[in-house]
Amino acid sequence: MAKQSTDAAALSRQMIDDIKAGSFKPVYLLMGDEPYYPDLVCQAILDNCVDEMAQDFNQTVCYGADVTADSVVSAARQYPMMSDHVLVVVKEAQLMKTLEKLSVYTENPQDTTVLVILMHGASADKRKALYKSIQKSGAVLESNALRDYEIPRWIDNYYKSRGLTIEPAAAALMAESIGTSLSTIVVETDKMLKNLPEGTTSIGVSDVEKNIGVSRQYSIFELTKELSARNSAKALKIASHIGNAAKFAMPMAVSALYTHFNRILRYGALLSRGGYPSPEDKARALAGVNPYFYKEYDQAVRNYSVRQAMEAVTLLCDYDYLGKGGDGGNQNPGELLVELTAKLLSL
Repeated sequence: MAKQSTDAAALSRQMIDDIKAGSFKPVYLLMGDEPYYPDLVCQAILDNCVDEMAQDFNQTVCYGADVTADSVVSAARQYPMMSDHVLVVVKEAQLMKTLEKLSVYTENPQDTTVLVILMHGASADKRKALYKSIQKSGAVLESNALRDYEIPRWIDNYYKSRGLTIEPAAAALMAESIGTSLSTIVVETDKMLKNLPEGTTSIGVSDVEKNIGVSRQYSIFELTKELSARNSAKALKIASHIGNAAKFAMPMAVSALYTHFNRILRYGALLSRGGYPSPEDKARALAGVNPYFYKEYDQAVRNYSVRQAMEAVTLLCDYDYLGKGGDGGNQNPGELLVELTAKLLSL
């Protein structure tokens, strides 16, 4: 898992532990492209800051598009009634036109108030007074989106945190079918567990296929596997099926294939130095790959030389351009994928 995502996960856990223990900061700035961790912390504050019986007088939840800095500051400067704290939560704060003016309050926040500024898909300007003042007087959590290749590992770690195990192939299939939204992965996991026998602790590919509505047989995951083996018939069949799917997006497919062949290139370059690489060198060359899948790359470097892998990466850059409408082309995306697959096989 990338350092940033690890930091966001660890920081959110620490924040939530403190919140549950009754230790609150006067201001929280929760932001970033990936809303999962900011939402978790915000919900923990809502669940623990003000008792339910006192919420009518001491809790305000508003949305950035509907409020001004003046109205938020006014709410934050109220004193609690029959409660230890006043809680003010501004959701979708990135839509607040006067957001930066909150720095007037955050530079000297009230001890009995907890102000939560929750931004979705955006971050505060770190050069300005709002961010700097919250860093000094409160707590900041920034959660950036994970990359495609980081998701299977995040799924594996998330399942472990829930006392579950998931097969590497199942995690890869789930990552491909759901994408990079951590919240969606959590929701789909909950749905799947409800449909599995009570007490299930191990998740396999068949569980994902049955309960998330995706087939391993026709997935980018299987396409890369057949390309690694240079199995032309199967690879072209899978590419055709994927390309005809209703939700098919050429840029996402090219991104996955680019990651795959870039790993083949790095691993092939490592092996070309001679001798057997150390486990550490191999792990660096195949960064983001579960060791369960190393055998696929051992096969791939036998079927694609370093030169061929370089040609594949160049080819994928060309098709990324075409898949995004480059050259004014209007070729069907599914046909583009089949064409790309055929060219990768012919290298």
